[in-house]
Amino acid sequence: MNQVSELHAKVRVIDLKKQYSDTLVLNGITLNAYKGQVLTLIGSSGSGKSTLLRCINLLETPTSGQICLDHETLEFQNQKGVHLGQTIKSQQIDQWRKRAGMVFQNFNLWAHMTVLENVIEAPTQVLKLSKVQAIEQAEKLLQKVGLIEKKNIYPAYLSGGQQQRVAIARALAMNPEVLLLDEPTSALDPEMVGDVLQVIRALAEEGRTMILVTHEMQFAKQVSSQVAYLHQGLVEECGPPEQVFNAPISARCRQFVHQS
Repeated sequence: MNQVSELHAKVRVIDLKKQYSDTLVLNGITLNAYKGQVLTLIGSSGSGKSTLLRCINLLETPTSGQICLDHETLEFQNQKGVHLGQTIKSQQIDQWRKRAGMVFQNFNLWAHMTVLENVIEAPTQVLKLSKVQAIEQAEKLLQKVGLIEKKNIYPAYLSGGQQQRVAIARALAMNPEVLLLDEPTSALDPEMVGDVLQVIRALAEEGRTMILVTHEMQFAKQVSSQVAYLHQGLVEECGPPEQVFNAPISARCRQFVHQS
């Protein structure tokens, strides 16, 4: 693995805070996700991992701080998104989300559309690809996730693991610069987890930039370039997986990884 100092930070999060009423969920997060690497977020439930991903994707508006994607920076102040002194417009949010694709815990597939229709919907509607182009791309992606034979099936007839693999293909269809995965196996039965992790591993081996929230510690140890341990809305430990899992500096991190 290259030294991270020599790599380009694809996503930078700087002193990011998120507050709901009196609850401070993110309390000044600063993190880098480097191009071509996998940054994995670990920590107990309620530590802020999923909220951080949702802020990066702008599904939640941070209270304050900065998020940078390459050379574009969004600043947030006083619970209102501010970009270059102006409130963030919906068009800017749409453009940002094209670049930062999201895979959710619960798939969020459109039940009234077939697998193929789910994957081509955003490329045709948002990227304005022709239907022929979108179908060609979708079939390649479904082949990649091992579901080309299911392309004309509706989501209700798929297992949870199959639905999640379709959701990954749907996110990839937008050609995102960074892929955000929010506990992609947490809603799956144990026997379905392996196929989804295999797809994520293959994406990591391709050199795709990803930020992954997971409770699968053994997988995180194998696939991650960097691991960040969050506790009460702060990054308490961050480093290569061999450091975080085998020789953590933080006592809380040590206890967490030993119990997981």
